[in-house]
Amino acid sequence: MNGKGDFVDFQLEESDRLLRQTARELALREFAGDAFSYARTGEYPRRSMKVLADHGMMGMTVAEPHGGGQSIFEACLVMEAVSQVCPHSGDVVQMGNMGPIRVIDELGSAEQKERFLPPICRGEKIVSISMTEPDAGSAATDLQTTAEYDGESVLVNGQKCFSSNAPHADLFVVYVRFGPRTRDCGAVVVETGTPGFTKGKTEHYMSGEAHCALHFENARIPRENVLVDEEGFRVLMPVFNVERLGNATRCLALAQAAYDMTVAHTSERRQFGRPLCEFQGVQWMVADMRVKLEAARLLLYRALSNARAGLPSAVETTSAKLYCNEMARQVADDAIQLHGGYGFSTEMPLEFLYRKIRGWSIAGGSTEMLRNRLASLIYERPFSQRPPKA
Repeated sequence: MNGKGDFVDFQLEESDRLLRQTARELALREFAGDAFSYARTGEYPRRSMKVLADHGMMGMTVAEPHGGGQSIFEACLVMEAVSQVCPHSGDVVQMGNMGPIRVIDELGSAEQKERFLPPICRGEKIVSISMTEPDAGSAATDLQTTAEYDGESVLVNGQKCFSSNAPHADLFVVYVRFGPRTRDCGAVVVETGTPGFTKGKTEHYMSGEAHCALHFENARIPRENVLVDEEGFRVLMPVFNVERLGNATRCLALAQAAYDMTVAHTSERRQFGRPLCEFQGVQWMVADMRVKLEAARLLLYRALSNARAGLPSAVETTSAKLYCNEMARQVADDAIQLHGGYGFSTEMPLEFLYRKIRGWSIAGGSTEMLRNRLASLIYERPFSQRPPKA
């Protein structure tokens, strides 16, 4: 470890180092030139999908023969390296390795995997996860979108919101309710163009990414598109932990990028006749940024390393996402402060990094709900957020 270069990579094997280096070199070569061109457009970087797929970086975590059969640790090393260079291309790595693609790979039948996974792994189709509803956000088990068997079909009715990449997606893993009980929650795959399934007006997040409401009015999907129709949350949430680690990885990557910019800026920028880095107040802020980054990386890498052979631990995943979310917000905010007016300018990348980071403290489980979840895991008992029954 040194004061200028890379951080200590705790128990990182040589093959992992090489993979990360390869991903970074690819990102610098292919994505750096227009890395921030998507900052406000809401467009999806489809070219990045194809480039990443051609280099075996889509479907890495998908079991062979459809994917690379690699670990989520390896996928997150790629995501970290790519995201530091081009945040939106890092989102593509997430989509192609860590989100709904993992639900299909873990819970899908052989026929479902054969139908849905190859086009995603080839960078031809975008898949989105649809869990949140207008009245079911953190209270995920309150979802009202229903699925009802009708012969060889399933009729889906309801509404979803805040689905990642929804305006662009070709496939949706939709969380639904097959009955009134919590155990009746499940998931189905809905394809764009399905009769009765429509997308609402395209809107934009603070990060510039596009989203839209999804409407299901007797949307008729084939029975074979059902991934799970009972005990849904028991089997779906462990897979969702993989997505949370992808969230944490991108937070770490963008915070690292903000830190690197800050070290360079405070070394070169002069005020009162000397570099900013010679002021003790600046030194302390930058030192704190580094410590937070190191701590976040160790928490995240531990969770990823321990999940090499399977799904990640709930405790380690929750801890890593919570800390990476809050660390990244603090580091990005301090980076803007130390850049002064330059950091606040939309002509510079820092304000975009902050906007990207900010949403990840909400997506995939808010930091408040993560604390509730950790408390339940610590005390080994549920703590209901609902009002007590009279």
